[in-house]
Amino acid sequence: MDFGIDFFPTDTTLQPVELARAVEERGFHSLWFAEHSHIPTSRATPAGGVADARPLPEKYWRTHEQFTALAVCAMVTSTIRLGSGISLIAQRDPIWTAKQAATVDVLSNGRLQFGIGYGWNVEEMASHGTDYSQRRELTREKMLMMKSLWSDDIASFEGELISLEPSWAWPKPVQQPHPPVIMGAGAGPKTIAHMVEFCDGWIPLGRHELGPKVDEVRQALADAGRDPAGFQLINYGTRTENGRVDALFDMGFSEAVFSLESDEPEQVIEKLDEISEFLAQYR
Repeated sequence: MDFGIDFFPTDTTLQPVELARAVEERGFHSLWFAEHSHIPTSRATPAGGVADARPLPEKYWRTHEQFTALAVCAMVTSTIRLGSGISLIAQRDPIWTAKQAATVDVLSNGRLQFGIGYGWNVEEMASHGTDYSQRRELTREKMLMMKSLWSDDIASFEGELISLEPSWAWPKPVQQPHPPVIMGAGAGPKTIAHMVEFCDGWIPLGRHELGPKVDEVRQALADAGRDPAGFQLINYGTRTENGRVDALFDMGFSEAVFSLESDEPEQVIEKLDEISEFLAQYR
């Protein structure tokens, strides 16, 4: 099993270059960066869209731009996978996002993991002109458009909500036909259908149900004629608890990703070392 780190890179904590170097030096497989464009001060939507959620931490409105941060990490590392964890596709421009992702993949020599999600912050989406009720279908159509931009010499797309006239767009990703698209969301029926249609893996968060849902996802893949063995299962926000990694391995997960808080730089390194020491038993 591989092990990774997820982090909110902000202007007040350990910066991406230093963290990427530290993560690679300690033998981790991947580094994932969260994103939010901004957080409207109304705070009308509770954290994660969950009622009675905790107050939203400041790191949510201080994050660096995701692909810029991943690009600088690509320049100072050579082995770790670089993950968007997750990219808020519904509120993003798909043409620019496809180019940003392809650029990171080229600059990193094929190390991008393209984690995606629907998003939860209603007012953040509204600032981008995104209708929250359409976020799932927008994510689907934008991803299908992006796949054409990545793979086709002349890209095009025609959907119910968006379209792209025949167009040239480069660079193309190093990874072919494109970087792995990994869905970060709870596995309800529509999400499972989307994973089967256009994703290469699933990133359930720590709060998401796992065991039975893993079986559902695999069965849906098999029913669609896809090989479940080629579909990545990556747990996000894994806890450093005895037996947790073993349980994930038994369920067929290929990677466990542990969270670092956006604390003072020395605290980030201390926590990274604690996680590394915990994982020594599995290496």
